[in-house]
Amino acid sequence: MTIPVTTYDVICIGAGPTGLAAAIEARRAGLKPLVIDKGCLCNSLYHYPVNMVFFTTPELLEIGDLPLVCAGEKPLRMEALKYYRKAAEHYQLELRLYERVERLEGSDGQFVVRTRLENGTQQRYAGRKIVVATGYYDLPNLLGVEGENLPHVSHYYTEPHAFWNQDVVVIGGKNSAAEAALDLHRNGARVTLVHRHAELGANIKYWVRPDIENRIKAREIQAHFNTQVVRITENAVIVRGAQGGELPLPARQVFALTGYHPDYTFLESLGVRLDPETRKPELDPQTLESNVAGLHLAGVVIGGRQTSEIFIENGRLHGKQIAQALR
Repeated sequence: MTIPVTTYDVICIGAGPTGLAAAIEARRAGLKPLVIDKGCLCNSLYHYPVNMVFFTTPELLEIGDLPLVCAGEKPLRMEALKYYRKAAEHYQLELRLYERVERLEGSDGQFVVRTRLENGTQQRYAGRKIVVATGYYDLPNLLGVEGENLPHVSHYYTEPHAFWNQDVVVIGGKNSAAEAALDLHRNGARVTLVHRHAELGANIKYWVRPDIENRIKAREIQAHFNTQVVRITENAVIVRGAQGGELPLPARQVFALTGYHPDYTFLESLGVRLDPETRKPELDPQTLESNVAGLHLAGVVIGGRQTSEIFIENGRLHGKQIAQALR
């Protein structure tokens, strides 16, 4: 006998701030939403550096017209996580966490989302409309070099304490790499920064740039520009500079902070067409509906390779845009 499946008006894939905002706006529009995520609530924020302070002010992180109250001028990671938990509770969102979406079946008005729990159990949910807000933080841009999968190599920075008085190599030249290098340095690590370009990224935060540049000028942080990583060993990063020749940089820990990208494979598996160059999806800019009828996109997945175009500040507004279209 077939077990009846509850039909939702909207199924949001992704339980980050953008996915939560989309579900909240659907609820406020009188629709019945469901949110599914392969990890915890706000999984990407949870994996941000432990002591991270947001670049933006609290009102630009708010969803569902709920105020975000924080102790300082800008919210901490833990304050944001608490806020989004409370937002989900306030709007009594129905969530399925630690469930991975495996495939989407059906069509506009009668979609079926099939998922798998961590224990292998399969589930299915019926939805009239789909919103994909899966972000990009789960998929780092890999270096593609030997040794990248060694246990002391990470594409995510957490906290500095364990690396006091140790050699650490940070790979990258944008905000994440610069901030990690500064944090490690201030907590007693011996830091070397490696960047493939001639200078730091153009979009580094205005208060971070002079700090990292001054630390490099003072040789408190060693820096190698125009330098490529050749391979990584158990105790060193082997690099090659513009002049040629290989140089070993001692490293007990390596943070390869080279950016992240949306799950293009997943989007294409849903039938979404992506531009071959920019990897931006085909969609209606007004309704955010993709080329797949009834399937809307929200947040950074809209930006393709240009992940710096969309943040929580503007991605959270996509929920209202989609809800308006669904009305």
